[in-house]
Amino acid sequence: MLVYRKNLKIYSIELRKNMTDAEIRLWAKTSNRQLVALQFYRQKIIVDYVVDFYCPGTKLVIEVDGGQHYFNTSVDKDRIRDDYLKKQGLRVLRFTNTDILGNIEGVIENILEVLNSTDGKIPLSPPFSKGDS
Repeated sequence: MLVYRKNLKIYSIELRKNMTDAEIRLWAKTSNRQLVALQFYRQKIIVDYVVDFYCPGTKLVIEVDGGQHYFNTSVDKDRIRDDYLKKQGLRVLRFTNTDILGNIEGVIENILEVLNSTDGKIPLSPPFSKGDS
């Protein structure tokens, strides 16, 4: 079981109430065990972070990146965060808002490829370049 900082609970609840359009679209495809009968949670607290989506059965974190993630400081923070999560034994996938809003089926295909991978390895970079769809 993953531990978390309890003071992030209120923040996590607020994020659930105020999801972005891209998060809403991805949640519509992953909620209620629609994706290979796996349970996904949204705005899940993992230690010091609130991740956008988490599937405990596969230890998969999915992050949805908006425009604020394109700046150098955010890219560095995302890398540090991803490295930390990977050290916790989690797999991390990142998609941009553009990826999800413009190509949700491609995003779902990529997630399914990762979930179905037999070696447990995933790409270290996003499946699409930032800003591409």
